[in-house]
Amino acid sequence: MPADALTSSDSNQPDGLKPRTIAVHAGRPAPSPDAPLNEPITMASMFHAGGDIEYSRFGNPTWTALEDAIGALEGGRCLTFASGLAAVATVLDLVGTGQKVVCPRHAYNGTVGQLADLEARGRITTELVDVTDTDAVVAACAGAALVWLESPTNPALEVADIPTITAAAHEAGAYVVVDNTFATPLLQRPLEDDVDIVVHSATKYLAGHSDVLMGALVTKDDELFGVLSARRGLTGAVPGPFEAWLTLRGLRTLPLRVERAQENAQELVRRLREHPAIDEVRYPGFGGIVSIVLGGGEIAADLLTRKTRLWVHATSLGGVESTLERRRRWKVEPATIPDALVRLSVGVEDVEDLWSDLRRALDGCV
Repeated sequence: MPADALTSSDSNQPDGLKPRTIAVHAGRPAPSPDAPLNEPITMASMFHAGGDIEYSRFGNPTWTALEDAIGALEGGRCLTFASGLAAVATVLDLVGTGQKVVCPRHAYNGTVGQLADLEARGRITTELVDVTDTDAVVAACAGAALVWLESPTNPALEVADIPTITAAAHEAGAYVVVDNTFATPLLQRPLEDDVDIVVHSATKYLAGHSDVLMGALVTKDDELFGVLSARRGLTGAVPGPFEAWLTLRGLRTLPLRVERAQENAQELVRRLREHPAIDEVRYPGFGGIVSIVLGGGEIAADLLTRKTRLWVHATSLGGVESTLERRRRWKVEPATIPDALVRLSVGVEDVEDLWSDLRRALDGCV
């Protein structure tokens, strides 16, 4: 993925519109005199009989607007969920008893946790792989029902060869899912590589303001869309209309936020690589997430997260504010993640302010 990925992805879309324009205009009501410019929040648990919805577990105009917008950005049909993990669970629930799922060893720990729970209950088998070893991942596809990918991975920031792995998985008869939360559809569109389902924790970049929980699935396969939609309605893993409205509102500025965060991240990476407190900087060349490994070990990493004044010590990411955390403070984080790894979610603040705060804290960790 090139460093100028945000620019290079800004290509013509099926409608003739580019991603920056789609983010602003998709999911709006049809224009007419005195019609609202934005889809209103529809607070209703039921609807008059005889229509397509009738009950709020099966639809809401506010969801539909958001789903239209995310679907247009990813190039498919979207379903939204109460959280990213609700979206993950909906996909994994479709895996048959005893079937195999391939997943990165470094992935969102909620996803890996759900897989471990299903395996412990005898529902599935799981094979965890290093996604940077394409040959090993291709080999693991044999006998799999589902191949789950993250690219970049969380928090190791490894990049997978999505087209090669997808082709191998399909040849083996497996579906392919890509968690596109880190890259967003502005930097990567997995459906264009024949991936079956794209998943988002829309809590992160899509909403972008650290104020909602929201998940999303996108697919180009109408039959698969119908299966996933029916499963969402059956389990009730639906979003609230206010959360959907907030997410759509946040989506309008996604291109501006991602572009600024990426510019800031690239400049910080250049400076971080020269700081004596840091042993390793992990950055795939695009996006706003950076991971650093401190030479002083776990204690130095914990100290860093407590010494910043502007950077917020918090576990989530993708908001307008810059956040950081030592990932191994969570017991479920894999042992293959260094104890001293600190994940940085770079926000949209002035890069000089961000660097001044981070450098001062790092200077105290040498």
